[in-house]
Amino acid sequence: MKELKVLVADDDPNVCEIIRLYFEEHHIQVVEANDGEEAVRLTAEEQPDVIILDVMMPGMDGYDVTRQLRTKTDVPIIMLTAKDSEIDRVLGLELGADDYVTKPFSPRELVARIKAILRRMSREREEERKDNGQGAKEAVQVEAGPLFIDAERREVSVHGQAISLRPKEFDLLLYLARHPGVVLGREQLLEQVWGYDFYGDMRTVDAHIKKLRKKLNEYDLECIHTVWGVGYRFELPADKQGRDGA
Repeated sequence: MKELKVLVADDDPNVCEIIRLYFEEHHIQVVEANDGEEAVRLTAEEQPDVIILDVMMPGMDGYDVTRQLRTKTDVPIIMLTAKDSEIDRVLGLELGADDYVTKPFSPRELVARIKAILRRMSREREEERKDNGQGAKEAVQVEAGPLFIDAERREVSVHGQAISLRPKEFDLLLYLARHPGVVLGREQLLEQVWGYDFYGDMRTVDAHIKKLRKKLNEYDLECIHTVWGVGYRFELPADKQGRDGA
């Protein structure tokens, strides 16, 4: 079995050492970066399975690193932050982080979160393989007015123009579009899109919805509506409704 490789980016050598010692005891290979620039470089060179990224680093901080990495890779990112405010956590998720841990943290918790993310990714790949083997009978393609989603190719377009979505943004849009007109609660979306073993909270859903809306709004498509106190509903305006199909 391939040894798990984790890139730890933190300018505090004590933090890096604590993580490295604990991870090596659990047979996890650790690559260390002491600043943002080095984290970007080592990601390309080492191809880690997961990145643990400190938010507050000199020069290029964790937010800038996440923003840059997300133009090149979808490797899972767990952010370490000394800030416990909601806006800081949401910002990291909006930029593309998969999870976050607030300092001080437990190395055991980090390992648990890494394993949860990798289990979720493995489950998604297995489900995709099963779907391909069975012909993916359920909603392989969803067409809603100008919006077209190809679940098998994982492609989205509006008026024939391709939209670039991150994996979780795509999964979220597909799940919403497969349930048009249905009010879906945040907890339901968290369970169905992220998985039952996700360690984050329901603000993760809100952060991804905000990012997804921004991308769709660039194509004058407002189809994700907030149902206050409950969750979200996928529905096209009357003048943009078309045939929904599979």
